[in-house]
Amino acid sequence: MNEVLKFITDLLNLKIVRSIIASVISVIIYSVIARILNDKNHKSKLFSSGRGKTYIKMIKSIIRYIMIGITILIILRIYGINVGSMLAGVGIVGIIIGFAIQDLLKDIIKGFDILSDQYFQVGDVIKYQEIEAKVIAIGLKCTKVKDVRSYNVISISNRNIDQVEVVSEMINIDVPLPYELRLKDAEKIINNILDSINNIKGIKKSEYRGVSEFAQSSINYNIKVYCQTDQKVQIRRDCLTEVLNILENNKISIPYQQIDIHTK
Repeated sequence: MNEVLKFITDLLNLKIVRSIIASVISVIIYSVIARILNDKNHKSKLFSSGRGKTYIKMIKSIIRYIMIGITILIILRIYGINVGSMLAGVGIVGIIIGFAIQDLLKDIIKGFDILSDQYFQVGDVIKYQEIEAKVIAIGLKCTKVKDVRSYNVISISNRNIDQVEVVSEMINIDVPLPYELRLKDAEKIINNILDSINNIKGIKKSEYRGVSEFAQSSINYNIKVYCQTDQKVQIRRDCLTEVLNILENNKISIPYQQIDIHTK
C-alpha cells in the first residue's frame, strides 16, 4: 500500500503530469460553465431570444480565452517560470506585439460593438459582399455564418462589420402580364396568385402593392411576400412556381421582348 502511495506521489510530482491535470481541470470547468449557459431550461425570455443567444455565445468565447490564459500561467508556474516577473516585462514587449496584432484587437473591439450597438444577433440573416447567410455564432474574433444557398459555413472577421447588411424578411416579386389584359382582369389574376402564395408553408403574409413598371413587353404588377429570412431563397422559388401555375391555368403566356421587322 505504501509503495502505491509513493508511486502516486512521485507521479504527481512530475511536471508533465501536473500540467496535464491542470489542463484537464480547466477543460472540465469550462465544460460545466458551457453546459449551464447552454441549458435549454432557461425560463428567462432574455436567454431564449436571438439577442440572448448572442450574449451566451460571446460569454462562452470570453470564458474560453480566460481559461486558456489561466491554464497557461499555471503551467508556466509549474515549470518554475516566474510569472510575476514575466508579466512585469510585458510592457515593452506588449508595444511590439500590439503592432503585430492590430487586426486581432480591431476584431475584438468590433465584437463588443456588435453586442452593444446590436448590429445583428444570432439567428439573423445578413448580406456580406454577395453572400446572404444566417448568423450562427458571434465570437471575439469573428462571426460565423451559414450561407442560405450553399449551406457552407463562413467566418467573417468582426472588423469587417461595416460591410455587413441585415437582410429584411420581405421578398419583392414582379408579375409580368400582357398589355392586352385589362386592369380589372389583371388584378383578379393577382388576387388568385396571392391566395395560392398564402398557402405556402413559412409565409407570414403577402400583399399586392400595385403596378411597378410599364416594361417594353409587359405591365409589371408588384407583390410583397414576408417570411423568415433564412427561408427566403426556397420561398421565392415556391412563389414563382405558383405564379407560373396560375398564369398557365388562366392560359396567360408570360410576355417576353419581341422585335417586329417591317419590310417594303
